[in-house]
Amino acid sequence: MSTAEAGGVFHRARSRTLDAFPAEKEGEWKGPFYFILGADPQFGLMKAWSTGDCDNGGDEWGQEICLTEQAVQAINKLNPKPRFFVLCGDLIHAMPGVKAVFSGHYHRNAGGTYQNLDMVVSSAIGCQLGLDPHGLRVVVVTADKIVHRYYSLDELSEKGIEDDLMDLIKKK
Repeated sequence: MSTAEAGGVFHRARSRTLDAFPAEKEGEWKGPFYFILGADPQFGLMKAWSTGDCDNGGDEWGQEICLTEQAVQAINKLNPKPRFFVLCGDLIHAMPGVKAVFSGHYHRNAGGTYQNLDMVVSSAIGCQLGLDPHGLRVVVVTADKIVHRYYSLDELSEKGIEDDLMDLIKKK
């Protein structure tokens, strides 16, 4: 894309409004606002760092969970409320008990397994860069397993979640 083309894209985007929300609330510029950016809770790093073994360890998340809860409580006390909250950076350092990691951003379905950890990449609701339809992934978590399935938006709208997944949800 040339600089001129990019400028055209940004110009077109600048003049658009979002119809998904009532205009009086979110669709049009209504003046200054603020948002909160949090970075790197990196669950597991504090113990690993304190023991001097950042390549291993990190199997305890207690300190990071307390700090993250403290951050959420502080944000909830703010007045006026922020428009939104963004959490970025390293979310985890070590993964005790984690069996699967779910992500997106690749705009197609993908995944793999490494050392008993499943990496599941879900395609996009929006622009598709592969052959997958626009869709969503339903993830069911039970005490014994994690089951996930990607549905096209049409399929999910018309048929809903399949019976085998619903049966897992209903079990106690």
